[in-house]
Amino acid sequence: MARSPRLVTLVVYPDVQTLDVVGPAEVFAVASRLIGATAGYRVLLASVAGAEVRTDSGLRLATDTTLADLREPVDTLVVAGGLGYAGAAGSVELTEGVRRLAGRARRVCSVCSGALVLASAGLLDGRRATTHWAVCDTLARRHPNVRVEPDRIFVRDGNVFTSAGATAGMDLALALVEADHGSEIARQVARWLVLFLQRPGGQSQFSQRLALPVAAGSPLRPLLDAIAADPAGDHRVPVLARRAGLSDRHLTRLFLDQTGTTPAQLVERMRVEAARELLEGSAAPADTIARRVGFGSCETMRRAFLRTLGIGPGDYRERFRSTPLHPWAEPRSA
Repeated sequence: MARSPRLVTLVVYPDVQTLDVVGPAEVFAVASRLIGATAGYRVLLASVAGAEVRTDSGLRLATDTTLADLREPVDTLVVAGGLGYAGAAGSVELTEGVRRLAGRARRVCSVCSGALVLASAGLLDGRRATTHWAVCDTLARRHPNVRVEPDRIFVRDGNVFTSAGATAGMDLALALVEADHGSEIARQVARWLVLFLQRPGGQSQFSQRLALPVAAGSPLRPLLDAIAADPAGDHRVPVLARRAGLSDRHLTRLFLDQTGTTPAQLVERMRVEAARELLEGSAAPADTIARRVGFGSCETMRRAFLRTLGIGPGDYRERFRSTPLHPWAEPRSA
C-alpha cells in the first residue's frame, strides 16, 4: 500500500520572517527528494486570508489555503515568527485557527517569535518553551504559565516543539526529519544544505563571549578577549587576577556579578566552543583538539562537553560524517 506524504503546514502572516518559513520548508523538501515524495513531506502555507503575504524583508509569499479551509489531517503544524508576531498573536482569527489545527496535528512547532503565537493560542500553558533571545522576556512576562528556557536552540515538551532564532527552525526541522526517517537521512539533508546535524537542543543560542553582558570598560573585557583569542592559555584565577590588577577574591566576585558564573566555568565553556569549531571544521584527532584548546586530555574534554552540551565530542563530530546521496539524483523507491 502506497504511503502518503506527511502534511507540514506552515502558518504565515504579514511581516513574517522569510527564513522562518523557507528554512524549515527547504529541510522538508530535501528530505522528500531523498526518500521519495510519497514517503516524504508535502508543505503548505496557510494564512488567515489565504492571500499573498509580504514578509518583514519585503519578499512576498503565495499561500496555499486559509486556516479555516484546511480540513485534511495535519502531521506537523509550524508557526513562523517575525516582526509581525505581535499582530499575529493578537489576532483572534489566527490564534483560533492555530488552536483548531493543533488539536488534530501529530506535533505542533514554532520558529523564533512564533512561540508567542502558540502561547496566545493557549498551547504553551504549563509547558517548557523557548524563543528568540530578544523576546524571551516578553514571552515570560505575557504568559507566566509558560516555563521559558531562554538559552536553548529548541525545546520539546510532549508533542509541542519551540525553537529559537530563524536558523534554529532548520535545526528543529532536521530533528523532526531524524525522528521520522532516521539519522542517516537527516545527515544527508544537513550536508546538502551545509548545516550542522544537529545542534543539540540545549546548545547556547549564541557564542559564549557574545552572550556575556560585560561592558567595554569593565576590567573583565580584556580578560574575556584574551581567553577567546587563546583558550589554551593559562587562565587560572591567580593569573587572570594579576592581569587585571585585582585580588583573586575580587576577580571572582566580578565574574559572578557580571557573567553569572565563575572564571573556571567560563574558561571551560569557551574551550568547549573552540573545540566545537575544530571538531566541525577539521579532521584533527580528538586528543590533538583537546590539547590545542587547553583541555589536556580527551577525557577532560569529554566531561566538559557533557556538562555544557549534553553530548560527547565524538558524537558531536559524528553527526557531520556521512556520504550524502545527491538530492537531485534519482530518489529511493518508496
